[in-house]
Amino acid sequence: QCDNAKGLKAFYDAIKYGPNHLMVFGGVCATVTSIIAESLKGWNLVQLSFAATTPELADKKKYPYFFRTVPSDNAVNPAILKLLKHYHWKRVGTLTQDVQRFSEVRNDLTGVLYGEDIEISDTESFSNDPCTSVKKLKGNDVRIILGQFDEEMAVKVFCCAYEEEMYGSKYQWIIPGWYEDLWWESWMNSSQCLGKNLLAAMEGYIGVDFEPLSSKTNKTISGRTPQQYEKEYNAKRGDGQSSKFHGYAYDGIWVIARTLQRAMNYLNSTNKHQKIEDFNYTNHKLGKIFLNAMNETRFFGVTGEVVFRNGERMGTIKFTQFQEQKEVKVGEYNAVDDKLVIINNSIRFQGLEPPKDKTIIQEELRKISLPLYSILSALTILGMIMASAFLFFNIKNRNQKLIKMSSPYMNNLIILGGMLSYASIFLFGLDGSFVSEKTFETLCTVRTWILIVGYTTAFGAMFAKTWRVHAIFKNVKMKKKIIKDQKLLGIVGGMLLIDLCILICWQVVDPLRRTVEKYNMEPDPAGRDISIRPILEHCENTHMTIWLGIVYAYKGLLMLFGCFLAWETRNVSIPALNDSKYIGMSVYNVGIMCIIGAAVSFLTRDQPNVQFCIVALVIIFCSTITLCLVFVPKLITLRTNPDAATQNRRFQFTQNQKKEDSKTSTSVTSVNQASTSRLEGLQSENHRLRMKITELDKDLEEVTMQLQDTPEKTTYIKQNHYQDLNDILSIRNFTDSKDGEKAILKNHLDQNPPAQWGSSDPSRTSKDPIEDINSPEHIQRRLSLQLPILHHAYLPSIGGVDASCASPCVSPSASPRHRHVPPSFRVMVSGL
Repeated sequence: QCDNAKGLKAFYDAIKYGPNHLMVFGGVCATVTSIIAESLKGWNLVQLSFAATTPELADKKKYPYFFRTVPSDNAVNPAILKLLKHYHWKRVGTLTQDVQRFSEVRNDLTGVLYGEDIEISDTESFSNDPCTSVKKLKGNDVRIILGQFDEEMAVKVFCCAYEEEMYGSKYQWIIPGWYEDLWWESWMNSSQCLGKNLLAAMEGYIGVDFEPLSSKTNKTISGRTPQQYEKEYNAKRGDGQSSKFHGYAYDGIWVIARTLQRAMNYLNSTNKHQKIEDFNYTNHKLGKIFLNAMNETRFFGVTGEVVFRNGERMGTIKFTQFQEQKEVKVGEYNAVDDKLVIINNSIRFQGLEPPKDKTIIQEELRKISLPLYSILSALTILGMIMASAFLFFNIKNRNQKLIKMSSPYMNNLIILGGMLSYASIFLFGLDGSFVSEKTFETLCTVRTWILIVGYTTAFGAMFAKTWRVHAIFKNVKMKKKIIKDQKLLGIVGGMLLIDLCILICWQVVDPLRRTVEKYNMEPDPAGRDISIRPILEHCENTHMTIWLGIVYAYKGLLMLFGCFLAWETRNVSIPALNDSKYIGMSVYNVGIMCIIGAAVSFLTRDQPNVQFCIVALVIIFCSTITLCLVFVPKLITLRTNPDAATQNRRFQFTQNQKKEDSKTSTSVTSVNQASTSRLEGLQSENHRLRMKITELDKDLEEVTMQLQDTPEKTTYIKQNHYQDLNDILSIRNFTDSKDGEKAILKNHLDQNPPAQWGSSDPSRTSKDPIEDINSPEHIQRRLSLQLPILHHAYLPSIGGVDASCASPCVSPSASPRHRHVPPSFRVMVSGL
């Protein structure tokens, strides 16, 4: 009845009123057995129990005279350890009902697993509602659950497990195996879940309990096999209820018999005068003999090998599994041999393999697809071949006027920048699947340097060329402007020097490192009991935003400067010199593609294939479009019209013949590096001839002064100064021819009008001795006398007039040398 008072009274009555007892056999109820076992030492009595399994009785300091033939509840823990090792489960969780019996087993299990490389990741306990504890176990990713609870709580636990989906191929429940047959039917009505749901959650659980009878066919100490004993037992009990402890009770009788026999043999061999009948409750010596004899007892009984270790039975533990609504024995553990035997792989797991002890997180590097890398690499190689072809074309035709005027050295730099940009694509496609972590970290720096330097080299050269055109054609004073390629190379070198300063500071202060970004777990596409955690490699540093901002700002300013130069030189239509239209197109395409590419690349950060594809296509497109816009027009022009380089449709020589006083205007037909030296020589010659004209004008004034009072000297003037006038006309014709050859020469008379000669001559002061003859009266008289002389002596020699003309007219027979002088070159005679 498990009444402590009644049990204790019955024990004392037996001691006081009964005969001397050699031993105490029995004790089923744990509470009563523990009270009696604790007091046995005072009577020197050895107790042997066949049904008390409580772990508390294993304490030999408290219960030194207590033995039992049935294994304790703690005896299952070494068996559980063996099962965990068999299936390589190294991470478990415990779920325990708040009852002393179950708590003690749990505590002992913790000690058994400690030091065995098996982790108890979570320990949960409950009193009435296990759902909260079950939910916590799931939250801690516990897959192998070791439960200690009775049948009533077991139904609630599996209902909660069904609600939390903690069953099936991913989970394994290990619970006590001493429940009654069909135990769930008795408590199913008290649960809140349906029967089929409960059975679904229970499917596959493993129960652990001691083996009632040995499965071996060996003969026992009684001469019967365990099977024969069971048959005889069932026959004798008839329709009576069977107890799973009957085998242990049977073996217990044999233990007492063998103990007494061993004690008698010991007494006979040591002291012939003392017998076991001499035992009394104060005979401590015989009590110790009985204690040692029982501890050394060993034989094969119907429950298996009967062996005691510190009073504890080293028995056999069986494993059963719930399969299709019934429990099936699947294995056993022999504590004596410490051996686990699984019966013909009879354990059925609901998956293809035993469940994992935790969610196996397999880190999977999101790598760039090899076919995608191959395709983009092929496109990159084609781009590099195209760039090499442009380089060959540029070098081969470097002496052609079209190529020579377009600065072949700058063109080479543009090609070099494009090829560096192409080369960076190969490096952007190399990730952890191709190279080691250390190599990848090095590639982070290398590919950044190559791309930045390549961009600056290509666009820096283009902008330098455009700046030279801008500097020449925006020169308002039309002064000599010589800008050689060395200066352009210096500009590009300065841009690259800024790049190197930024990159070196970046590398020294905050270098790029390999970082790994982990994403949320994903189910295995193959259906395995693992979770895939995608990881992605990045090249980052602590202040990535700041460094990228510096680089983007510098490159943006460079691009804006290029746009400004392209706009300023948009009206210069010398194809060999002006690439502004193509630079504008390049900047537009590159800018738009870079903005789109950077935005999409950031949004597809977790998709390396998409990101690499976008980055590679943007680089390929930008580099290809830039090279084609720069070189394809030159290639077409050189093949179709090689002389187009020197044609100028905007600046041509024009003359208005409809107006008599129209002026000659000239413009520059081409300005380039090759004609700069020639222009300098023409300007020097122009200056020398202007000085010559000034000297001859002074001589003409002196001759005119001599004519005012000596008309007879007309012949002398005609003979001595005819050659001087011819020199003047020759100079005029020479300057006209030079103007036709691309020189910008303005007539001296335009700059120094004849009306100012008198005022500009220093000798014409108020003290001039001939000032009086310049009075209006004298001038009128001289004009009336000397003008006919000048008409006949000078003007016919320059194709001007004859005697019958009242004003200068064109002579039909005048040669080109003596053509009509435009009004702006007429000679005005003063001081007559």
